[in-house]
Amino acid sequence: VQLQASGGGLVQPGGFLRLSCAASGSIISINSMGWYRQAPGKQRELVATITIGGTTNYADSVKDRFTISRDNAKNTVYLQMNSLKPEDTAVYYCNGDLYIPYRGPGRYWGQGTLVTVSS
Repeated sequence: VQLQASGGGLVQPGGFLRLSCAASGSIISINSMGWYRQAPGKQRELVATITIGGTTNYADSVKDRFTISRDNAKNTVYLQMNSLKPEDTAVYYCNGDLYIPYRGPGRYWGQGTLVTVSS
């Protein structure tokens, strides 16, 4: 079982990026999925989460700029990031609360994708 994040890169202030994170392997179900980020010298922080039913939660710093969504058929979560600011620069990590055969429930993390916002 693994989560593979992609979509990071270098973007100018005011620009946009779309991150994707696909879960693969033997998975029975996925409950919540989410995105966290860690900027240099700072702790990892919540960006956004989404439940299997589509209920979302956002950090105040990204509300009205970022949108989290998911495709349950593809076991994939997305993060559309608009109006990016230099302070959004960080490594972005996805996670998912997965139910795995013979192991039961657990939280799994992707490897991280770097987002750099700079002119």
